[in-house]
Amino acid sequence: MSDRKTSSSRPTKSNTPTGRSPRKLGGRTGGFGPHGPPKDPERERRADTPRRDKPEPDRPVLRKRGERSTTPKPKRAPATNQPPRRRKRRPAEEVTEQIIETAGRRGPYFLNELEAAADAYANDRDREAVRRLRPLRVAMPQIAAIRELLGLGQYRLGNYRAASAELKAFFELTDSVEQHPVLMDCARAQRRWRRVGALWEELSANPTTPEIMYEGRIVAAGALGDQGRFDEAIALLERKAAPVRKPKIYHLRLWYALADLHERAGNFAAARILFRRVKRFDKFFVDVDTRLSMLH
Repeated sequence: MSDRKTSSSRPTKSNTPTGRSPRKLGGRTGGFGPHGPPKDPERERRADTPRRDKPEPDRPVLRKRGERSTTPKPKRAPATNQPPRRRKRRPAEEVTEQIIETAGRRGPYFLNELEAAADAYANDRDREAVRRLRPLRVAMPQIAAIRELLGLGQYRLGNYRAASAELKAFFELTDSVEQHPVLMDCARAQRRWRRVGALWEELSANPTTPEIMYEGRIVAAGALGDQGRFDEAIALLERKAAPVRKPKIYHLRLWYALADLHERAGNFAAARILFRRVKRFDKFFVDVDTRLSMLH
């Protein structure tokens, strides 16, 4: 997920072993580092907008026995207007087999606990998720999916040291750099600059999806900006900052982070151009409208 306090555009969906869930933007909780997709802003009712009062219900019409009603039956709302049913998040088949093989008779109980923890994490109940996952980690420390989800939950709660330990174990068990951007942001929060750089080099040497690579680049640049090394931070982001016709969410996050770095470095014209580019595609992205108005 760019300055940790002002420039972050926070976990895309955060990778979990049982599903991916969007998180808040701004601050340092969610998604890859502080860079998850933004939630839609709440729309406030204008003070001068008249309130629509509910109509009074019609009085019941008394009919004679056997007389048929002439009042048309209300039409049901189309199914597309109904909110989607929430599906229970289940572990991947491979994870299920690992837990059953490891836990034996207690396997079904542990599976239910993991499903409940994943559901809690997906719905922003991070403390509940961590509480349910801790006993599973003690009983089955070799299950990478448990270590990963517990690390992400600790990260959201701001427990960066604990999150680093779990996500480091996840990497050692899987050799996957999928959560390296989160590991980098944990190190950044603890001002462990060399650790951030080492993780970024490791991620760069093992390229994965564009989303993860962009997130790692944003966190690495944010760490350089935290140290006042704005020229290096800007150069790191500008390598991937070219305009695209149909940008993904990680493009917007990188442009926003780069605009913030330009503003902090005193390059206000460059910051305006980038903030305008972000607003052109998503006028509700973080606080881009406010940031742009302050530069006029």
